[in-house]
Amino acid sequence: MARRATAPAVSTAVRQALSVAVATGLYGVSFGALSVVAGLDVPQTMALSLLMFSGGSQFAFIGVAGSGGSPGAAIATAALVGVRNALYGPQVAPLIDVTGPRRLLAAQLTIDESTAVGTAQRDPAAARAGFWWTGGGVFVLWNVFTLAGALLGNAAGDPRRYGLDAAAAAAFLGLVWPRLTNRAAQVVAGASVAVALVTTPVLPAGVPVLLAAAVAVVVGVAWRDGPTHPHGTALP
Repeated sequence: MARRATAPAVSTAVRQALSVAVATGLYGVSFGALSVVAGLDVPQTMALSLLMFSGGSQFAFIGVAGSGGSPGAAIATAALVGVRNALYGPQVAPLIDVTGPRRLLAAQLTIDESTAVGTAQRDPAAARAGFWWTGGGVFVLWNVFTLAGALLGNAAGDPRRYGLDAAAAAAFLGLVWPRLTNRAAQVVAGASVAVALVTTPVLPAGVPVLLAAAVAVVVGVAWRDGPTHPHGTALP
């Protein structure tokens, strides 16, 4: 009976994973093209996608490099943007429960999308399937389309004009939206959006993302220490 109950949930998670992987992977065309324009060659571009594998960090790196910044500045900026991935570890580790070499692979695949799909599932098997299928799918497609973009260069123009950046963001929003069912989640989402909107025009790339993520920590602590019901549970 447990297996029968789990199978539909796993199938749903895999479908979500594949849709997110396609939407996100396609945007790799933009990174590949812009990376070559910024002065990196095809092997260097592919090394970033294969080893760094963090879209925000990769775009931050080529943004600094393309504007004439030093390698140190480019690396520091990319690292700052990538700090958010470290926040996902405590959420992902209990879901997948792996050790040894698979733990290293899981660390490489722990990104915004795999964390979102995995944690969105209520069934443990579906959570694992969502994480691995999303992470693996994005990794493969991101690198395939990075190569395509790097080889095409400017021939097709900036792929952002085709709406591929919006497609990836829309897929991510589609996963988050159904989870905004309680007051705490709504407060975190609203405050994070407000912080990001206010700080994006005035702060370096990556910093608004970190500040928005910090909102969740602040709200979580405040909610835990806030007023409680008579039975001792925090107010919803």
